Amino acid sequence: MHYTSLAIPTAEDLLFGSAPFPLTTRSGMVLGGGLVYPELNFTLPPMTIDAAAMPKVVQNYRQIIDGALTRASELYAPGVVIEFETLPPMTENPAWGLEVLHVLLDGMKREADRTGLASVLRMTPNDNREFERPPLMRRGRYWEAMLELFDKSAAAGAELLSIESVGGKELHDDALLNGDIAASLFSLCILGERDMRFLWTHLQQIADRHGVKCAGDTACGFGNTAMVLAEQKMIPRVFAAVVRAITAVRSLVAYECGAVGPGKDCGYENPILKAITGFPMAMEGKTSACAHFSPMGNLAAACCDTWSNESVQNIKLLGGMAPTCYMEQLIYDCRLMNTARAESKAAARKLQCWMVNSDVALDPQAFIISPDSSIKLAQAIVGADSHYHAGIAVARVACDLLSTAHAAGKVRIAPNEIHWLDTMREDLDALPEDENAFIAEQIARTDPAKFCAAEYGLTR
Repeated sequence: MHYTSLAIPTAEDLLFGSAPFPLTTRSGMVLGGGLVYPELNFTLPPMTIDAAAMPKVVQNYRQIIDGALTRASELYAPGVVIEFETLPPMTENPAWGLEVLHVLLDGMKREADRTGLASVLRMTPNDNREFERPPLMRRGRYWEAMLELFDKSAAAGAELLSIESVGGKELHDDALLNGDIAASLFSLCILGERDMRFLWTHLQQIADRHGVKCAGDTACGFGNTAMVLAEQKMIPRVFAAVVRAITAVRSLVAYECGAVGPGKDCGYENPILKAITGFPMAMEGKTSACAHFSPMGNLAAACCDTWSNESVQNIKLLGGMAPTCYMEQLIYDCRLMNTARAESKAAARKLQCWMVNSDVALDPQAFIISPDSSIKLAQAIVGADSHYHAGIAVARVACDLLSTAHAAGKVRIAPNEIHWLDTMREDLDALPEDENAFIAEQIARTDPAKFCAAEYGLTR
């Protein structure tokens, strides 16, 4: 599929809890159909994961699922999404990931039988392909193990398939540190696009075989890496904001290959994708502080259909185990959004306005994913004739939006970062119009020890 128009053409309709194409789960939850659901994301405390440790690993996950779902029932949650993000050894050894998956699915069934709590599981194997150097993206033991885990998880009952894929990351980290917008475009819109298409074609075949849904990818390793580096003052915030806009071009490929949402929570580009596709989207913001800081804690909820928390370790807090505490926080946030929606669309829009206005002027990264900005960025993407040209177009629009807003006093940009907007525009203007010329130019700059062009269907 190639998107040429927006499913949601106005900012007023880019609203939490509502998507033009909602997704109904086997348990009857309708994601994007009028309610915002909590989506819990969790991980282990620091520990070794090997064969000898698996009983302890399983015990942790059983404690997580039982505690979190009990609390969800006690708080009358209308339903919950459970995300299982595997850790690297669990993808490398699919039997370990499957053992944990069954623990979670069994816990979800027990709670459904006990209290009627509706739930759905999102399976997110981590992408180990980058563990080879240079990364092997289309072959090798990491690729085979990952596909095996996806396939057997879908067969076992994992209803939503997601991943934080890493195609192009071997070059993008340097692009960020060097402030190289051309190299970022190459990583995201050339390498990332090709890897996403290859990967998600395989995942869609798995989903079709087992009657489950491809949910969506995330440019976490790109956009969120930029966000964290900006928080640490290692790169300009405006550069991270423009990179975030470009990541939407890459993440869109999952939907072009058949994904139907909800887009993965750590994809802060999801408001742009929701405007284009009309599919429900997960988001995270203030509740992700357990894993990373962000400048868009309230605004991130403005368009969400599931509201998530990023990976929280299974450690003891004063109130209880951390995943259970985060489930409570998510439920209360969702309850507020759902109460506003139940009153009227005007009430929901007012709450969204408060969410947006609390963050939008304080950081360019928040400004760039606001509903108004997301619509304009989405229009730039669907108006382009290729992913390469879409990347250039959306980067230009992002620079223009930030410049205009800053001049009008609508967004705070540090004085020493203003010149970066002009620098990025100049770099974009210098790019070849022809995609093949751009590819040849960028490949010539790469180190063969870091990057294998053939793994993306390209040649040196």
